[in-house]
Amino acid sequence: MNALPWPAISVIIPTYGREEALCNTIADALKQTYANFEVIVVDQTATHQPETQAYLDQVATAGKIRLFRVDWASLPGARNYAIRRAQGDVILFIDDDVELPDGFLEAHARNFREYPDVGAVAGRVFDRMKLADAKFISGSEEGLTVDYLPPEAMDPAIAWYHIDLVNTVKPQQVISARGCNMAYRRELFEKHGLHFDERFRGSAVREESDFCLHIRQTGYKIWYDPEAWLVHLGEETGGCHDISTRSFKYQITFYHNHFLMALKNLTPTQCLRLSASLFDCHVLGNPPCYKSGSPLKVLSRAGFYGIGLMRAIGSQVQGLWDDGQVYTRRDQE
Repeated sequence: MNALPWPAISVIIPTYGREEALCNTIADALKQTYANFEVIVVDQTATHQPETQAYLDQVATAGKIRLFRVDWASLPGARNYAIRRAQGDVILFIDDDVELPDGFLEAHARNFREYPDVGAVAGRVFDRMKLADAKFISGSEEGLTVDYLPPEAMDPAIAWYHIDLVNTVKPQQVISARGCNMAYRRELFEKHGLHFDERFRGSAVREESDFCLHIRQTGYKIWYDPEAWLVHLGEETGGCHDISTRSFKYQITFYHNHFLMALKNLTPTQCLRLSASLFDCHVLGNPPCYKSGSPLKVLSRAGFYGIGLMRAIGSQVQGLWDDGQVYTRRDQE
């Protein structure tokens, strides 16, 4: 089988409230030696620190990046906004607080070049704070590693507790990617009309999972490549959303997004299984969540769970007449 040509890549970086980490991420992207790529930054930050703004203006004026500023904050909205402006054959999303190794773009592109049935590539993600990541970065593969994910990792009702894109070391088909390191063929958006659902709120948790579940309808598969790895710094402030993980708003949004993904993509039986797993782990705090079993905390988490479920049902019902693509419509006016 002859390989396809090396694709042009659009590297998309949505950002909100990030300063030094954003500049370092852009610098890492620009150091890539891949032959044909562009960097698109969708900036949702109202006001940057002077040194950050100076750097963004410098690289944009020099034509090294394409910089777009918007006056709203939505991760799926920013993804859609950038897709409409991207020129690459492959759309690659990274977060605004990552470190990229040499050859990162080539590792992603190789999969699209060699495997025509691959529509998306999920890259490996090393979270900075985890010991296993530090061992990998220092050149050692000691510690926990997984060759192949269990069958449960392909079950959309419970995959989210079994898919491991940190410790898995063998290439294989997966059900979803992580939003900070994922790439897609352009035709998924143009030929198949897929888009990111802008009803996913706040941190937009599960918006990439929702998108990936829709890929099943196209005949393409999602391929995990551990060589397409990056380091996710996990900065405590800033990012693509503007809410604290400890806030009431975050907690309700977390459950809303999980239930919205389920209602959109799963069968009734699968929805029930996901709801049970979500309650067992995130409300009761059982493994792999390991949350406090304090009756007061369990009761408060159960309240967030219930409110999130009702809001997700409301979002799904409202979708009968309003698809929620607020930022896309604003952009097209």
